[in-house]
Amino acid sequence: MENQRLILFVALIFVLFLLWQNWTEFRIQRYPIPTVTVSDKSINQTDVTPPNLGGNGGGGAAGDIPTAAISIAKSGDPNLISGQRVHVETDLFEAEIDTVGGDLRIVGLRTYPDSIQQSNQPFQLMKDNGAEVFIAQSGLVTLDNIPAPNHYTQFSTDQTEYRLSDSQEILEVKLYWSDATGIKVIKDYKFKRGSFLIELNQIVENSSGVDWQGRQYRQFQRTPPETTNSYFSSGVVTYTGAVISSAEKRYEKISFEDIAKKELSKSTRDGWIAMIQHYFLSAWIPNTGEVNDFYTRVINGNHYLLGMRSSVQNIHSGASGNFSTKLYVGPKLPDVLEGIAPNLQLTVDYGALTIIAEPLFWLLKLMHALIGNWGWAIIFLTITIKLGFYKLSETSYRSMANMRRLAPDLARIKSLYSGDKQRMNQEMMALYKKEKVNPLGGCLPILVQIPVFIALYWVLVESVQLRQAPFMLWIKDMSVPDPYYFLPLIMGGTMLVQQKLSPAPPDPIQSKVMMALPIVFTLMFLWFPAGLVLYWVINNMLSIAQQWIITKRVELGVDSNKKSCSDSFYLEAKKLISLVNKMLYKSVHDKFNKIKK
Repeated sequence: MENQRLILFVALIFVLFLLWQNWTEFRIQRYPIPTVTVSDKSINQTDVTPPNLGGNGGGGAAGDIPTAAISIAKSGDPNLISGQRVHVETDLFEAEIDTVGGDLRIVGLRTYPDSIQQSNQPFQLMKDNGAEVFIAQSGLVTLDNIPAPNHYTQFSTDQTEYRLSDSQEILEVKLYWSDATGIKVIKDYKFKRGSFLIELNQIVENSSGVDWQGRQYRQFQRTPPETTNSYFSSGVVTYTGAVISSAEKRYEKISFEDIAKKELSKSTRDGWIAMIQHYFLSAWIPNTGEVNDFYTRVINGNHYLLGMRSSVQNIHSGASGNFSTKLYVGPKLPDVLEGIAPNLQLTVDYGALTIIAEPLFWLLKLMHALIGNWGWAIIFLTITIKLGFYKLSETSYRSMANMRRLAPDLARIKSLYSGDKQRMNQEMMALYKKEKVNPLGGCLPILVQIPVFIALYWVLVESVQLRQAPFMLWIKDMSVPDPYYFLPLIMGGTMLVQQKLSPAPPDPIQSKVMMALPIVFTLMFLWFPAGLVLYWVINNMLSIAQQWIITKRVELGVDSNKKSCSDSFYLEAKKLISLVNKMLYKSVHDKFNKIKK
């Protein structure tokens, strides 16, 4: 039947969409990105990372840094020079700042464990050791060869251990650099209690006798992930790479492959730059109204830079100036990110269906605020969505039931007019008209619901709140596949039941393909996050109940479009939704008042 073919087509398109998406990311990560050969020739002073800025420690490589000023030691990566490490511990961070350049080299997130098995080990978002490198660098560049420290320069520090005490709200970590000409620079990191936002000030004190002119630059240096995050290893593949926001475009991805092909050079007011990955990001955020030049580069073959450089600031002799900026290092929390910078919440990337995904996430949060368990929140969200589509589903299932009732007549017509397709179609249409059945009525309502499912897919994939969130029994983490595959198998079973309740296609080959779909989806869902499979299982169970009731009513000849028990159920469901909304509102309102007090 035509509606069955359309349903089959839509299902196959969805499967192909998921496979294509994961294959694209797999290809990018599996095959090496073209390397860029960096020459040793001098770079102009206006370059964002010039190898020679003059002054103390202004070298572009380890051999250019005076050995008397620094003990040259290699970090975990041969391209990075390390000096002394400054250890920083706050309520949210375990971090290390290197005295070479004042780089932020290691950042562990204390409130986000590395894994359930290693609950005491903070997740390392930034690191300069191991197979992957991800660090935050900053420095100053000047005009006319005036001394200034860059990320190759050796800084000094008062102490190497900093800890946020219970009585402190802000922890300051200061590094110092000075030049014989009378230029002093203080690099001041400020860590605030309860915040993943770090404030960085580069304070220039000019006692040189002449004006000092320069800019600040801030950049991320990162190597592409080496671990192949293919579809069959984790169920989902998300974007890892650079993103920027500018006046021209709110949100723009720049993959490592794009950086290798063409360097970015863009001037914009406001905006921000970030390196994102699954659940987490790091972003440099300039002051409001500030004009910056955004840039990308590749160094040493596989180290990718994403940075921005400010406008020139003039500091008179005897005066001081401050280059300030903010650095976010933490989880993708939409509400938090939205309050930090315009469009920063878009790093929680729901794709093209953001307009649908954002209300779904808002509703999911409300459910969690009332229930306190993300698994049950998903179940109640599924029920709410199902109630919202109740009338559409009812129309679809009634059409399917009528098609199932007419299956013997359709088979008879096909047998009688097998040699005359035109006559066969005419007789089938006459039967549809006589019985008042729309052959497409069972498919169109389903098509309307597909965008909602895809949007919810991305909500559950992108929500860091579900990372390591337990549900019940053996489900200890909603963001990873079911370790025992019970949920995918239950999902496959429910799909088989739905197949039995649906009218069988007249074409035997088509019927076999339709029966194979539950097997295909079960295999695919074995590696899906448990939270998403849970949604599908509950949705299928509700659909089976609704479809079974309507099918039986149609087959017994008691179904009508007038007010029936199904309509009464719908009206009661509306009352239930209203009651749930009131309860959720009261719960959230009470929580807000508690926080306010």
